[in-house]
Amino acid sequence: MATLEELRGQLDVVDDQIVKLYEERMKICEQVGEYKVEAGRKVFDRVREKEKLQNVASKVSSDFDKKGIQELYQQLMSMSRKLQYQQLVKAGALGRLPFIEIDSLDVEKARVVFQGMEGAYGQAAMKTYFGEDCNSYSVRTFRDAMEAIEEGAADYAVLPIENSTAGAVNEVYDLLVEFENYIVGEVIIPITHTLAGLPGTQLSELKRVYSKAEALMQTTRFLEEHSDWQQISVANTAIAAKKILDDQDRTQAAVCSAYAAKVYGLEVLDDNINDESGNCTRFIIVTNQKVFLKGAKKISICFEVPHESGSLYHLLSHFIYNDLNMSKIESRPIEGRSWEYRFFVDFEGNLEEPGVKNALRGLREESRSLKILGNY
Repeated sequence: MATLEELRGQLDVVDDQIVKLYEERMKICEQVGEYKVEAGRKVFDRVREKEKLQNVASKVSSDFDKKGIQELYQQLMSMSRKLQYQQLVKAGALGRLPFIEIDSLDVEKARVVFQGMEGAYGQAAMKTYFGEDCNSYSVRTFRDAMEAIEEGAADYAVLPIENSTAGAVNEVYDLLVEFENYIVGEVIIPITHTLAGLPGTQLSELKRVYSKAEALMQTTRFLEEHSDWQQISVANTAIAAKKILDDQDRTQAAVCSAYAAKVYGLEVLDDNINDESGNCTRFIIVTNQKVFLKGAKKISICFEVPHESGSLYHLLSHFIYNDLNMSKIESRPIEGRSWEYRFFVDFEGNLEEPGVKNALRGLREESRSLKILGNY
């Protein structure tokens, strides 16, 4: 029986042959790519690849080897496609993406919309990004804000997309797919919740606490210490604060910001009640124009994948092969298609970079659908 060292030596000989054959295969693939560029042919031929996988599987005997050889050839064909996408981009076949690079946003004359009312965290985010004196107004829902910029009633909308404690704001992700609006900026603000009530109110008097569902979630530990209080969800924290003022009921309090408490003449009954001291929310700046700022460093996209094994894995490989750092991925159910999902990805890059164009070309051809949500 051969020793381990002898067996490893045999593997090295076979591996050397595989390496040479791999290089030979990729040279032929490069010629295939040149042909496709000249003929205007698509890189990804799903039918051809399916037939190839069936063919190579038929040439091995065991079930284990059938799965293994198919996985190997899936990788080989994936690498071939990535090479050909690079050839297409170098030949200018990708063309310019339908986004215009601009030097700056016209914020001085812009009209900005935020969801909520005076005292909302959305207003704080808006003022942080656009300045204290920006021309603004508020709407009741996230949908109202998206409709406002789509119809031209506002130039920009400020919407929460993610909280460090509660996670993604799912409704906003869904609206980004539904509307032809695009992200052009982002701002992150700290979220510091207080418990606010009518002046002179004692904690022992309270029976009900109002706030946005996410704010109630972000103050769970504090509220669990007062399990006899009824927790009631409203549209946002500022509405909760205004309700306490309007009702003039000392048994009620709001979880809101100190600024909202001040706006509505409430007293802070307990401060800094967040579960996590570093709680913050990322807000996006959205417009109805396909523009991006020069020097933008983050791209957000969404795509749907075929409902089959390995499809997401192969799509995400486009980031690896183009040296792009993916910073976030979220999934949302696709309406009307049970157990199928749409994926949202943030990655570092600029739409003018060749690597980004390569990756987007591959993602567009190999996914069911792709939408660029913005470069900012």
